[in-house]
Amino acid sequence: MNSDSDLQIAGDILEVTHLLQPAREHPATVAEFVGMARTIAADRAQWAHLVEYDATSRWYHRLRTGPGYEVWLLSWVPGQGSGPHDHGPSSGVLTVLEGELTERTERGQRALGAGAQRVFAPGYVHDVVNDSLEPAVSLHVYYPGLTDMPMHAARCGVRETAPAAGDVVTA
Repeated sequence: MNSDSDLQIAGDILEVTHLLQPAREHPATVAEFVGMARTIAADRAQWAHLVEYDATSRWYHRLRTGPGYEVWLLSWVPGQGSGPHDHGPSSGVLTVLEGELTERTERGQRALGAGAQRVFAPGYVHDVVNDSLEPAVSLHVYYPGLTDMPMHAARCGVRETAPAAGDVVTA
């Protein structure tokens, strides 16, 4: 009898194919989407040559799609931000590839450096902005694919990066 466990495996467990899950071609769980984002982040050859910086608006490029999901690459020059928004019916994974971004929500703000990841559910309102003095690059995975990105008025610490026409701005 084994003191650690009474269970012993005889033979090669990899030969018991009916007990193994087949490898998936596409992610289907939150953990798999996070893993996919990490894998892409680690392989600079997949994305670094595509990055462009635009001083007039945030630059974005759809990097890949799969059944029901999209992967987007975004660049942020200093001062650029998204404005308070959610992603409609989509869940997402935000991964910072280079630089630093600040995420603002009703609960406060958090600095996200290279390698940081945020997972969010449908309807999650946030404002992402590059508050640093260096450009930043991020990767965004949406499931289902992004079909709607409603903008929200400034509220509780989540402020728009630029005031809309007719807004009263106080210092």
